[in-house]
Amino acid sequence: MCLFCFSSDPMSADEMKGKYGEAFAPYANNTNKFDITMCQAPCKECPCWATSMICLPCAQVHMRKKALNHINPGSGWSNYMCCQGMFGGCCCLQPGDCCESSCPVPCMCLEACLCPGLATSVNSMLIRQQYGLGLDEDDVRLIRCSNCLMCFAVILSCIGICFDWDGEQECIRIVNCIADVTFCCVSGCMTAQVNREIKLREKEAPKREAMER
Repeated sequence: MCLFCFSSDPMSADEMKGKYGEAFAPYANNTNKFDITMCQAPCKECPCWATSMICLPCAQVHMRKKALNHINPGSGWSNYMCCQGMFGGCCCLQPGDCCESSCPVPCMCLEACLCPGLATSVNSMLIRQQYGLGLDEDDVRLIRCSNCLMCFAVILSCIGICFDWDGEQECIRIVNCIADVTFCCVSGCMTAQVNREIKLREKEAPKREAMER
């Protein structure tokens, strides 16, 4: 129920700032949507959603290869790049210059383990980009809810460093646990949503080819 406390309004200009916001900005006003919303994913793609939550990094490695080969069939890992270049680089670590061409799978494993949130978002954005899919109301609410909890957990941890109070550690652990579980749930929903879209598009592809002939 707390999910509905967050606005479903389109993302504001402030929310589209920064690398993460700028990456989602091009899709904010697209009218086409995924076949299912993220809130529908646990029911309609339950196995994928549950598996993704249990082992998020492994799920993102599998989904990245699936998305890349859906866009360019038979390409394997040849088109892999760290975060597919969508979030830029950091200092000396720049997408395309991190040995991706010589060892793409180990690089993808590092990306999924060190930055699971970004890896999940990139997989989603690959399919959004391919089919011009926008953000629906559930997407916006879930992303805002997850971001809010993560920020609250960080702020509370910082306060705990500066001040002491009874039950401080227990309170911080509870909030961190809630934030982590929410993050895993949202990431699982996003992964299941992408998996559903890929399956649907691949099922429809032969029909479209037959109609074009």
